[in-house]
Amino acid sequence: MDVARRIARKVECQFADVDRVTAKDLTKAILTELRKVNEEWYRNWVVFDRAVKRRLTEKELE
Repeated sequence: MDVARRIARKVECQFADVDRVTAKDLTKAILTELRKVNEEWYRNWVVFDRAVKRRLTEKELE
């Protein structure tokens, strides 16, 4: 839980001075931070998006 809060705070600060943030920008920032912290968690997110949501997250974020 602490890791999630740290990532959330970091991303929140990253967009503090931005008027509009797209879902794509937000997802990219979160996944970038998640990947830095734990590659396995990042992969699990990508697999979940592909399996459950039928979304190709990594391709969408390129």
